[in-house]
Formats: sequence, C-alpha cells, structure tokens
Amino acid sequence: MSRDFDVDPFLRQPLTARLATSGPTVRPVWFLWEDGAFWVLTGPWARLYDRVKEDPNVALVVDECDVATGRVQQVIARGRAELVPFDVPRGRRKLVRYLGADEALWDERFVGYLYDEPSQRGTMWLRMTPASLTAKDLSYSAAPS
Repeated sequence: MSRDFDVDPFLRQPLTARLATSGPTVRPVWFLWEDGAFWVLTGPWARLYDRVKEDPNVALVVDECDVATGRVQQVIARGRAELVPFDVPRGRRKLVRYLGADEALWDERFVGYLYDEPSQRGTMWLRMTPASLTAKDLSYSAAPS
C-alpha cells in the first residue's frame, strides 16, 4: 500500500467519497473510516445495495482540492464490498461526523437510521476493507491572491 501521507487523519474528515461499482456506476457517499475499512450505509431501497450483491468489486476515491492553499490530497482504494448488519453505535459515529452532535438539528430521515428497527428498513453496512490503498499528496504552492 502506497502512502505519501497519514491517511487516518485525512479520512476522519467529513469528506465525500465517490464509490464505483460495476456498470460502471459512480455515486457520492458519506463514509466512516474505521477498523481499516470504509463503512457506507445502504439497504434494499438503494441501487448500490443491488449492484454490490451482483458484483462486490468496488473502487472508492476520497479527495480534497483547496485552490486557495494548494492542498491536494487523494486516497484511492479498491476491494470487495461486503453487506453486513447495521449497528446503531457505528451509525451514530458516522452521522455525527457529517451532521454534528446535536441530533435535534438533524433532518428526520437521518434520525430514522438510528431509531427505526434496522430489520424493518433493511439498513445494512457496505464494508470495504481495501485490498489496495494509495494515498497521494499532489499539493502545490498556491499563487498569492
């Protein structure tokens, strides 16, 4: 695994990843990087769920480009996705990083993931433990404004 920088602090940021499945189909996703794996919410309501059941090979890109500072970093991961049972504590950790700690301010549809019965909604985790992971720092010196 090739790494130009420490991926853990980078992947703890509330960035949006792009997840590619066969087809090819690419979609933006919120993720949690935990236990050396990417965790994405899915379920039978999402095309992602069906695509991963058909072909579990996926690729994922998380990147950041700040033209004001010249910071450009990217993580590219490939591996086989698994659909695993949803657990509320991990779900809360994921949603807090994007929506903040005060659940009272969350949109109702996100609260439902934590308080609805996961088996009724069909909520699952897509877990992808990378078979390969590349982290590149492509930063440059930004021109003064």
